[in-house]
Amino acid sequence: MLDAGALETIVTQQVVAAMKAHDAVRTTTLRLIKNALKNKAIEQRAPLTPAQSEQTLATMVKQRRDSIEQYTKGNRPELAAIEAAEIAVIEEFLPKALDEAGLQKLVVEAVAEVAAAIARKPTSKEMGQVIKAAQAKLQTAGLRAEGRAISELVKKELAG
Repeated sequence: MLDAGALETIVTQQVVAAMKAHDAVRTTTLRLIKNALKNKAIEQRAPLTPAQSEQTLATMVKQRRDSIEQYTKGNRPELAAIEAAEIAVIEEFLPKALDEAGLQKLVVEAVAEVAAAIARKPTSKEMGQVIKAAQAKLQTAGLRAEGRAISELVKKELAG
């Protein structure tokens, strides 16, 4: 992951390119990314670390996924399509998302890790420990996954 300064420079360059290409959705989304990163840095009164930049972008993706869900329920497919296009632009700056099979394998490893630490099979009471272990594995691998997906897979693994 790039540091916040380099990421902001790349986003600025891409804003110019998107403007020249007359790509309105991309231009708007890139400006939103730039503003979100700048606001987060101002809020913290310090430059962002790569992890904080990544977290900011992941939050933007999550907000758009929630919006898509709401627009779909409200029978507004044209607005949902705009949000989906924005997600595609934002995800260009995030590490690759792990697919379901890879995430499942990672969760199984995390369950085994926690089981070894507590000397028995973890129960739903240790769900938080397992999720933390899975997230740590994701971070060390330089990958990402939605918290909701991790939580659901951990729940299934502990129940089964």
